Amino acid sequence: MFYYVLKYVLLGPPLRLFFRPRIEGLEHVPDEGPAIIAGNHLSFSDHFLMPAMLKRRITFLAKKEYFTGPGLKGRLTAAFFRSAGQIPVDRTGKEAGQAAIREGLGVLRKNELLGIYPEGTRSHDGRLYKGKVGVAVMALKAQVPVIPCAMIGTFEAQPPGKVIPNFHPVVIRFGKPLDFSRYAGMENEKAILRAVTDEIMYAILSLSEQEYVDEYAAVAKAQEAEAKGVKERKFRRAPLS
Repeated sequence: MFYYVLKYVLLGPPLRLFFRPRIEGLEHVPDEGPAIIAGNHLSFSDHFLMPAMLKRRITFLAKKEYFTGPGLKGRLTAAFFRSAGQIPVDRTGKEAGQAAIREGLGVLRKNELLGIYPEGTRSHDGRLYKGKVGVAVMALKAQVPVIPCAMIGTFEAQPPGKVIPNFHPVVIRFGKPLDFSRYAGMENEKAILRAVTDEIMYAILSLSEQEYVDEYAAVAKAQEAEAKGVKERKFRRAPLS
């Protein structure tokens, strides 16, 4: 119930007024039945903009950290995400991926829309990164279509670290559903999962026109953080002239 209060009263109208998003390809999202919407992830605002614009309810797999923050802010954030129907997923450890897949399949078995960001995390620089194969596993196991989606302009509207968004035009673009029924029963084949995931990422790339990086976003973030740390340590050790 509170999901629809958020969508139509508390959150949807202000988001439409502030971002004035343009929606393209909404006819590709089915009116009923299970499907996966796989999108790029550029901003914290993505979590709210796409659900607010869709006619149907969509459930996202959200990182567990949104539900475990300390203090009043943490409790309010957790309550908000739960009220919005989002599912916490632990992204650490060996079982993290399997837990996310189980939760996602549970949503699809209820004939609902499942939202997922195949990159696994937000892009820190606006580029599109290599997708993880969990989306392919769910698509093949549940035998459901995958609708690619591109969020355009949300990185400029609310880049990482920015709390109050900028006024910036936003486009939400949906592509034609991708049918992977030809791979039914092959969800344990690594090569097939990689091929399906890459096809999904290429569809997102075609819609978003981002620069593509054939590397996992989390790895790229870690490498950049390490390089920055090395540079700062060298600077601190440098003798004064």
